Amino acid sequence: MLATYSARSLRMPARMSMGIARSQLRSVSAWAHVQQGPPDAILGVTEAFKADKNPHKMNLGVGAYRDDNGKPYVLTSVRKAESSIHELALDKEYIPITGIAEYNKLAAQLAYGHEAEVLKDGRVATAQSLSGTGALRLGGAFLAKWYQGKGGKKIYLPSPSWGNHTPIFKDAGLEVANYRYFDKKTNGLDFAGMIEDLKNIPSGSVVLLHACAHNPTGVDPTPEQWKELSTLMQQKGHFPFFDMAYQGFASGDTTRDAFAIRHFVSEGHQIMLAQSFAKNMGMYGERVGLFSVVTADAAETKRVDSQIKILIRPMYSSPPLSGPRIVQRVLSDRTLRTEWESEVAQMADRIISMRSQLRGHLESTYKSALPWEHITSQIGMFCYSGLKPEQVDKLKSDHSVYLTRDGRISIAGITSGNVEYLAKAIHEVTK
Repeated sequence: MLATYSARSLRMPARMSMGIARSQLRSVSAWAHVQQGPPDAILGVTEAFKADKNPHKMNLGVGAYRDDNGKPYVLTSVRKAESSIHELALDKEYIPITGIAEYNKLAAQLAYGHEAEVLKDGRVATAQSLSGTGALRLGGAFLAKWYQGKGGKKIYLPSPSWGNHTPIFKDAGLEVANYRYFDKKTNGLDFAGMIEDLKNIPSGSVVLLHACAHNPTGVDPTPEQWKELSTLMQQKGHFPFFDMAYQGFASGDTTRDAFAIRHFVSEGHQIMLAQSFAKNMGMYGERVGLFSVVTADAAETKRVDSQIKILIRPMYSSPPLSGPRIVQRVLSDRTLRTEWESEVAQMADRIISMRSQLRGHLESTYKSALPWEHITSQIGMFCYSGLKPEQVDKLKSDHSVYLTRDGRISIAGITSGNVEYLAKAIHEVTK
């Protein structure tokens, strides 16, 4: 006999019905449509390195300096500055939107030169930034809002360039294009291609230039080539935006590494500049940088400064305090500055020594028949090795040597204890 039920008996209790409704609401997330983003290439290298159990493993992917024991290095001058500031028991109040004035002044002097006319004439607008990345982002936003050159809201990057340049400028609202820079056949500068491309792009274009220690290739123009580039860019009316993340860290001399910037400014270019103290002062996690714009006169500087403040205010309101205080103390104290300059030179010299030793082992110890001159002709933290992706994969699988698949080696990850091991590994995968 079939059971019969009334409509009332089929109804769910109100509490149960509400519970199911809430459950259904919870199952439809506001972010259900968000796709998994691609992994960061360098972070992926680091994660694989950490999981490797080989005691001889090497991480040559991360762009941070290591001492000859492979350990992070905090400069003695920075430690001393930090200690002296701590003893003053200073307050933690907000600082101005564009940062600490004295810090900005000292950082700008380091880049443009202590006696630079543009600084004496008040023709440089400055803003403390969240390291070099933040300075680039500010520059991109300023260009997107105010640049009216014939080249439009587009910035030309060298090919290749730092991997973060493209997303930084795209997110700021600029189109991104490229000009030739690196010659894969010689592992050196394609200067002829660079000149040709800069001649052919629209007049009045924004061009990004690495001031020294080009990342990722380690290939820089010579002083004479910089002079030729300056002349060409003046003739074409191009706008130079310099990224200087390695001043002093490239050659060991802060003046030498600032040659391109100072020459362009002396020739009348109104450049834009992104500076960082991550590498040359080891201030990686402190995020200390400077964004600056050369203007026509002091009145224009005030107008530009006012618009930079308007950009910063809704981004992060005002910059951090601790890192710039340390940099300011190092640059303003004669004893600390001398010690810092010595430490920068020592870091650069260690990098240069590792380049020389790596090349020496490849050529002399393992008798490699391949040309390795580019290891020592390139400069700075990175070496564009010329290794192919499949050779990089074999370095990882057979020797536990980790680097990005474009063959970029962070020379800072090499020590006197593992340089021969690396040379042998490279020889094995390239012979």
